[in-house]
Amino acid sequence: MKRLFSTIFLFTTLCITNMWAQSSHFRLFSPLKYDPSVTREIMNRDSAGQSLEDRVLMDVYLRHPELVEKNIEVAPSDLGTLSPETPPSLSLTDTTKISPVPTHVPLNAPTEPINLFITKPHFWTFMGDYFLQFMQNHVSDNWYQRGSRSYSMLGTVTLQYNYDNARKLKFNNKLEMRLGFQTSSADTINKFKTSEDLIRYTGKFDRQAHKQWYYALQLLAYTQFSRGLKNNDKKTYSDFMSPFTLNVSLGMDYFVETKNKRLKGTIHLAPIAFNFKYVDRKDLAAANGITTDHHTMEDFGSQTTVDLEWKPIDNLSWRTRFYAYTTYHKLLIEWENNISFRFNRFLSTNLFLYPRFDDSVKPIEPGHTLLQFNEYFSLGFSYSM
Repeated sequence: MKRLFSTIFLFTTLCITNMWAQSSHFRLFSPLKYDPSVTREIMNRDSAGQSLEDRVLMDVYLRHPELVEKNIEVAPSDLGTLSPETPPSLSLTDTTKISPVPTHVPLNAPTEPINLFITKPHFWTFMGDYFLQFMQNHVSDNWYQRGSRSYSMLGTVTLQYNYDNARKLKFNNKLEMRLGFQTSSADTINKFKTSEDLIRYTGKFDRQAHKQWYYALQLLAYTQFSRGLKNNDKKTYSDFMSPFTLNVSLGMDYFVETKNKRLKGTIHLAPIAFNFKYVDRKDLAAANGITTDHHTMEDFGSQTTVDLEWKPIDNLSWRTRFYAYTTYHKLLIEWENNISFRFNRFLSTNLFLYPRFDDSVKPIEPGHTLLQFNEYFSLGFSYSM
């Protein structure tokens, strides 16, 4: 009887062991071997059709190849293909030699070096706009309404170098330079004088607060290139670093951008702003609101800057800049509008409208209003990059 029970127990154990060895779970506990069928199943099936055992084994093959003892010997006919489509048959000549298909590839087989190039993300962008405009007016000496001949030229350069890491930080830099000269037959003293003169830098450091709102620190600095003159007058009314204005403000930025990106820009609201004004020529101090015989003036206030660009069509753009600074005792408002129409990549026409109000300085001549206005219309060359 004991021999009968021993025989039955031994037979049952062998059957269970054989069934478990034939199952997929056995591969997880047996000595680790590379099985090509695992790779085939992983690559030919989606994630829903992959078995847990195949995923575990594939992870071990990739992460710890040193644990694999040897490969399972598989006949070439059993390897299958990685694609469900059968490759087309090849027509071979008698001289064609085919190397035997290896049954497996050893993990330690020598491989050719792979040239791997890793590029760092580029967060900086550069943009530039260049304009050279010409204006001309001719009136004959016997013209019944009289008048004078005039010629003028205007060059404009706008450079932007901005940083955006597509997360929370932005650092924008804009340098604007405008210089225009004109000559008029009515001016017998000055052969040339400036019609437009500006050097302005705007720098902003932004950190995202919520969606399109950012904490912002803005630095604004501007002056001009050369002397400012009037017709038939040798007196200098402004000059390089006379005045020079530096404004530092702390507040919030709102980034404007429509879905079609036709309208975009920023709105800067700063309840805290420090304003510094400097004149190199002391004789120009009073004309710039600075105490006589002084070079500098400092004050605190609040500031608002709106910078927007709207393109209703591809060739037409309107750039507007609204700037306001107040100490609650005096107010400065500037509103620059530049409407540009591009005929092609190199030819454009510009309409510039610039109203300005400043009650911190006295009018140049008695009876003049504090509201100032500058306007020009030009045609010439343009280039953007």
